Amino acid sequence: MTYVVIDNCIECKYTDCVEVCPVDCFYEGENMLVIHPDECIDCGVCEPECPADAIRPDTEPDMEEWVEFNRKYSEMWPVIITKKDQLPNADERDGEEGKLAKYFSETPGEGG
Repeated sequence: MTYVVIDNCIECKYTDCVEVCPVDCFYEGENMLVIHPDECIDCGVCEPECPADAIRPDTEPDMEEWVEFNRKYSEMWPVIITKKDQLPNADERDGEEGKLAKYFSETPGEGG
């Protein structure tokens, strides 16, 4: 099992999860985070830290595409290990449907 980040993170990018990750497997895009599924040790400490409910185990239904999504972008984006402020519209965008099609950016974040 591994954990992955789903589209709930897009345009929110809360980073509470990165501080508790013991293996630094989070990677930062411009407007979301991903988890490298081959680096995640399945400890689960990140999942309850996410205010947007964006971290899910890959054992949930229909997670295969999210595993590959997380793998792809974790290999393109920089690692993030330090908590940062959420995006300015996080409260407004939290819980919004269809964020992948509306807002997703492939642009890397700053990492750090």
